[in-house]
Amino acid sequence: MTSFMIDAHVGRKLHQDWKDDSRCTFCRIIADELPATRLYENDKVIAILDILPLRAGHTLVIPKTHISRVSELPAETAAAIGEAVSKVARSLTEAMENTALNIVCNQEYAQSVPHVHYHIIPAPTFGSSSHSKPKQTKPSNRMSPTSRRELHQREYEARGELDQHEGSALAVRIRARL
Repeated sequence: MTSFMIDAHVGRKLHQDWKDDSRCTFCRIIADELPATRLYENDKVIAILDILPLRAGHTLVIPKTHISRVSELPAETAAAIGEAVSKVARSLTEAMENTALNIVCNQEYAQSVPHVHYHIIPAPTFGSSSHSKPKQTKPSNRMSPTSRRELHQREYEARGELDQHEGSALAVRIRARL
């Protein structure tokens, strides 16, 4: 997480989208209105590959019920997410042959989609290829972002899109271990 993202949210008012977002990207994926590389799914959660991964294998675990904040999760939903995170993380570490992970859930200040989701991100390994390493961003001379859109744009500038062929091959390896 970059410090400008944290600082840019100090004192901000809650945007209306966080209260009611009928065009939620994750809700549309869950409803099969948008494509995604699905890794795991049950009646309460879905796990998909991130389309703008920090590293190969970057996975999102998402509850099927639209809830904007982790602090508002019902216990049953939180338990289902926890079980899915554990199951998917185990499969991901086996498929990637790397047990080092970052597991993150942001609430509002760094959450680009206002729907609870956990990131499972394989950590870099010593001697890994440059493909696995996060891309470096050029320092910006600009001050803090002025809008939520600009804030997230700057955060994603360092990311490359998911290669569909590589994503599909990885999904097969992960699913085989679930």
